[in-house]
Amino acid sequence: MIDAKLNVVPIRRGFWAVNKFGAPHTVPCKLTGKCGSVRARLVPAPRGTGLVAGKVAKKVLTKAGIIDCYTQSKGSTKTLGNFVFATYYALLSAYEYLTPELWAQTAFQSSPYQVNSEFLATKPKAFKKDFDSTDDGDRPRRGRGGFGRGRGNYGSQEAPAAAPAQ
Repeated sequence: MIDAKLNVVPIRRGFWAVNKFGAPHTVPCKLTGKCGSVRARLVPAPRGTGLVAGKVAKKVLTKAGIIDCYTQSKGSTKTLGNFVFATYYALLSAYEYLTPELWAQTAFQSSPYQVNSEFLATKPKAFKKDFDSTDDGDRPRRGRGGFGRGRGNYGSQEAPAAAPAQ
């Protein structure tokens, strides 16, 4: 009894058609469950159809509160334990994903381009760095030939000669 009370799970129910009047009466979408070699498939049915299922599956669906449902089963359904659990797992699979009615409301924000469109429309004044200048700062240059060729010999410890004063 304790184990049964600990394993009670909510059953998600839904509607067959787009018009959602009255209480939910069937499974929300096509569901499948598997246990052993048995596969159970539950398909939504229109209101008033009843449970189109075998004796065992009908008892499980009735206890779950499903009023209208089509079922299909495959495998060795003579193994009643596996058949019951396959139907049970099919009912549980309704909570594996979210359908649009369970989506949270989203507050959409404007794109940063739209918010800053006035700033982006203005032309920038000359704050762009001139990349054509020859001043490279203190960065040494390496020539094509390797370490000791090109603009200067970086391996020597000598200080460069001073320019003559004028």
